Amino acid sequence: MTIAPGKSDVPGRLVVVSGPSGVGKSTVVKQVLERLAGRLVPSISATTRDPRSGETDGVDYFFLSPAEFTRRREAGDFLETAEVFGRGHWYGTLWSAVRPSLSAGKWVLLEIDVAGAEEVLRQFPDALTIFIQPSTIEELERRLRSRATETPAAIERRLEVARREIALARRYKYQVVNDTVSKAVEEIVNQLQNEGIPND
Repeated sequence: MTIAPGKSDVPGRLVVVSGPSGVGKSTVVKQVLERLAGRLVPSISATTRDPRSGETDGVDYFFLSPAEFTRRREAGDFLETAEVFGRGHWYGTLWSAVRPSLSAGKWVLLEIDVAGAEEVLRQFPDALTIFIQPSTIEELERRLRSRATETPAAIERRLEVARREIALARRYKYQVVNDTVSKAVEEIVNQLQNEGIPND
């Protein structure tokens, strides 16, 4: 995939982080980004779901109507898209959220699901892939139920998806078990440094 001309002679690199719902991806990713501020930048995903309490458009997600999402998908504005949990909610990575940073030589972190990761790798075979997984599926179930934000049926759906995703974890270059957030963050930071993430 051609990167538009930018500020750097050396284009950046995509870092894809996946893992089942409830594994603590967002918490780990947030701390990794804080540790590597200026060297690793987040890609903000677009979604058709409604904003949750405290979420801001353009900060947490780009919130698009289903019609706008479809229009932009058909126009080729997305690097990858996926329908999540079969509920009709779509998520995707807009090219506009990654191209400028890559062109400027930045490494860009995409927190996306397994299907999206495969789509990205078809276009960026050198993307660095990291899968965050729980110590056990029982621990993941405990975390999901402790959130008390969904019905038992919804949790079962998430666990079913999680089992499928964990079965594909071996396709990722790195697999990180999130026993403790600090340990997972340290492991990922070390992996990125070993892979040659640029200094400030």
